[in-house]
Amino acid sequence: FLSSCRPGMYQLDIVLKKGNNLAIRDRGGTSDPYVKFKIAGKEIFRSKTIHKNLNPVWDEKVSLLVESLREPLYVKVFDYDFGLQDDFMGSAYLHLESLEHQRTLDVTLDLKDPHYPNHDLGSLELAVTLIPKEGDFREATMLMRRSWKRSSKVITALCVWVCVFVTLQYQSLRLSDVHRKAQLWRGIVSIRLIEARHLQPMDANGLSDPYVKFRMGDQKYRSKTIPKTLNPQWREQFDFHLYDEQGGFIDITIWDKDVGKKDDFMGRCQVDLSVLSKECTHRLDLPLEEGEGTLVLLVTLTASAAVSIADLSVNILDDPHERKEILHRYSLLRSFHNIKDVGLVQVKVIRAEGLMAADVTGKSDPTDGFVSAYSTYAYKKGLWWYSDCIRSWGSKVTRRVYSAGYCQTDGCHVPLPQIQNGERKAYALKSKELTGPTKGVIFLEIDVIYNVVKAGMRTLIPIEQKYIEDEPRVSKQLLLQNFNRVRRCIMLLINVGCYINSCFEWESPQRSICAFLLFVLVVWNFELYMVPLVLLMLLAWNYILIALGKDTRHGDVVSSDSERKGFMNKLYAIQDVCISVQNALDEVASCGERIKNTFNWTVPFLSWLSIVALCAATLAVYFIPLRYIVLAWGVNKFTKKLRDPYSIDNNELLDFLSRVPSDIQVVGIPYNIHS
Repeated sequence: FLSSCRPGMYQLDIVLKKGNNLAIRDRGGTSDPYVKFKIAGKEIFRSKTIHKNLNPVWDEKVSLLVESLREPLYVKVFDYDFGLQDDFMGSAYLHLESLEHQRTLDVTLDLKDPHYPNHDLGSLELAVTLIPKEGDFREATMLMRRSWKRSSKVITALCVWVCVFVTLQYQSLRLSDVHRKAQLWRGIVSIRLIEARHLQPMDANGLSDPYVKFRMGDQKYRSKTIPKTLNPQWREQFDFHLYDEQGGFIDITIWDKDVGKKDDFMGRCQVDLSVLSKECTHRLDLPLEEGEGTLVLLVTLTASAAVSIADLSVNILDDPHERKEILHRYSLLRSFHNIKDVGLVQVKVIRAEGLMAADVTGKSDPTDGFVSAYSTYAYKKGLWWYSDCIRSWGSKVTRRVYSAGYCQTDGCHVPLPQIQNGERKAYALKSKELTGPTKGVIFLEIDVIYNVVKAGMRTLIPIEQKYIEDEPRVSKQLLLQNFNRVRRCIMLLINVGCYINSCFEWESPQRSICAFLLFVLVVWNFELYMVPLVLLMLLAWNYILIALGKDTRHGDVVSSDSERKGFMNKLYAIQDVCISVQNALDEVASCGERIKNTFNWTVPFLSWLSIVALCAATLAVYFIPLRYIVLAWGVNKFTKKLRDPYSIDNNELLDFLSRVPSDIQVVGIPYNIHS
């Protein structure tokens, strides 16, 4: 019984030193080897890849907790092939029972192929140390063995005592977990991730691509990745909700981002919240355990009024006294009290209709939940109630409907600013990724009370990343959707440009005359305050259109195509997208390279010509007010078609850049500044 309770009996420290005369797997006569360690069929370690080397040197260390020495360590070597299946280079077994305790042994493993045991595939050199883990469980085991010799009654009593103790501990944990779930939060822990110093290099170039993971209970965050540095600076903020008044621990780990393989562990540290005072910002310089370097954090604990399940079992906004207190809490007079507490949202789930069948019986067992820092809700009289604090105005309430036992989820987004208090409204469900429609609707009644000043201030703060995201995957549907979104934005700009160009071309004389007079009037009387004034007028114009029932906000949104397309049609669509992206990247890259080549004297004649043009422009801007220059340019553009009806419209700057070669075109041109 005691041996099954132990998390680990031995600590196995392994240093993967190097390989000798490994097998050739690439056409160039080399290989790109990496090593995997497995115990009981589970992969526990993967080394970095050493490219183009048959005698690689890793010098990587790994520490493992081993429960039983009967399971050997299975070592496998592979050749890394980008985009293809990696080639097998040999394997070997390390029998842990044969290792001497508390002593570092140099071990050489001869690699073999089970299908061709006579082939020589080289060897690996390891340094192995096996350390028994001493503790209370081993002493208890010895005590039981001695007691067995004395009396079987003592053994029975001890086993009963251990079982009772474990049961009480389990019930205590379950009870504390119930209390924790019954209490939503008691405070907020704000962590500002500032920087890290002197981290351990994990890549072959002597640098790392570090990112940080935070965890406190079920709450998780992940920072952005800072590439190629040992002293990264993040300047990010993450907020945890505190359930225990005594504080708790926040586990922090640092990882090195690797593409195509498992990320490397760089170190860990821990923050003990019980020793930090509330309503005060603490600067913490935390040294990393199992790694190198220091992590710099700013930690702030903010107290908050506790909200419990008992409060959620009643619609608190229907109680006049409670509603009055909530309105006072978020009144304008308390705008600068607890800035992060913006408001309160209460959701009542009425019913759902037309849900997708998720079970084999053609039915579903729907449950309801919120994707939030909390998943607590109350059920009363056939309805679900949910209450939550708003801490980021402009965000969305996310509803998900689950099918019990099948893990199929559908959901919907409800933007907070669009909620009408007390209105019962049907929301169409979307897919798991909330990107496309699916079957079913959900009926909600939502009430929102918030402070306008706090909401405005919170909109200027970056939205924090709530969950650790999965690794991105290539999706043909998502690629087509994003391409169409970008194309619609570009087409909008093109249409605006065509409209302005039609004024220059005098396609409509009345419109061109009005545009010319407006241009002269604005340029002659232009002041800086007119820029926000124009944006204000645009907002007012759209508001008037919406008020008059001429809402064009969703006019450009393309509905999802429900028609099933054949494989060839999908293939052609993907091909068109790839060609368009390829051409767009070529245009952008060529433009940037032409500008660069203008200044690095790739074509000396064009560089001298640009010098003359820049000198003329400098003198013109210095002696002539910018207002007159813009006015002269506009008059020239408007009258060009009148002066020469058959002239071809062009852009002089783009015409000049088209004469400068890009980096692809410059191959073969001799570089001679005096030519």
